[in-house]
Amino acid sequence: MPVTIRDVARALNLSITTVSRALDDYDDVAEETRQRVIRAAQEMGYVPRGAARQLRRRRADAIGYIMPVSQPRFTDPFFSEFIAGLGDEVASHNLDLLVSTAAPDDAAEQQIYERWVQGRRVDGMVLCRMRVHDWRVQYLLKREFPAVALGHTLMPQDLPGIEMDARTGFAALVHHLVERGHRRIAYIGAPPSLTLQVDRLAGYRHGLTEAGIAFDPALVVAGDLTRPGGYLAAQRLLDLPEPPTAIIGANDLTAIGAMRAAHERGLVVGRDLAVAGYDGIEDAEHTQPPLTTLRQPTYEHARRLVQMLLTLIAGEPLTERQIVAQPELLVRGSTGQ
Repeated sequence: MPVTIRDVARALNLSITTVSRALDDYDDVAEETRQRVIRAAQEMGYVPRGAARQLRRRRADAIGYIMPVSQPRFTDPFFSEFIAGLGDEVASHNLDLLVSTAAPDDAAEQQIYERWVQGRRVDGMVLCRMRVHDWRVQYLLKREFPAVALGHTLMPQDLPGIEMDARTGFAALVHHLVERGHRRIAYIGAPPSLTLQVDRLAGYRHGLTEAGIAFDPALVVAGDLTRPGGYLAAQRLLDLPEPPTAIIGANDLTAIGAMRAAHERGLVVGRDLAVAGYDGIEDAEHTQPPLTTLRQPTYEHARRLVQMLLTLIAGEPLTERQIVAQPELLVRGSTGQ
């Protein structure tokens, strides 16, 4: 008969729970006890499912990604592109990608990170949609667990990864609209807890300053990076006594929602109202008219992040700890011909 975890526990005079947590590398088990359990399991030929490779090499041969989404079903094409890049790069190294979802800063999110890290379900983590003060970064750094990120926080310590220069990009987008004759340029933002909101709003304001346009708080409204959020925010802007002639969305979905609000009011986007976004998702190319946007190569960045993470997992130094990339301005019909 095969050796069971009960046999290992009996041989060591330990509880089954202690043996299980020792094999899963939980930090509430003393290191001496952990090593006793590992040696006994190997000598007795006990190999639990999911932990066989850990016993041999302390590796899971997998990396993890937890999507920070609040909705039961995610509809943002950004995540689809990001996961595709992660999956393709991971597969090229004969590894697995473990994916889950959790609402940002929710207790469930923290539980998943703790379970994956302490249980050694994965060898490293990839993060995105970084927050101004991000508990995930603090937790992973404290655990000295390999991790990389798309984006940054505003904390003293940060993860290595790739950073898009959204501030410069949004300033260039404002400049483009000013060149088209616009002076009342509105911005529909993202949740204030996200660093991308800090950066993109700063770029918007910098672009206005460079154009000699005074900042008007009435032209900045909150959004949630979704089509419905962009639609509702644009309605508020278009209801102003002096509505904007141009709207910039914090992302493409926000901008697409704003275009719907304009269409419903009989406005011709690209003539009566200019609209622009950020991300460069495929849907932006097929709106009516096509959406002007700042493109970030999400798929390519995801693959590069996996490469960086595997370097960290191998214990090797990164040639570049923080890569800064520039978004590409794609001018289309939504901001006029």
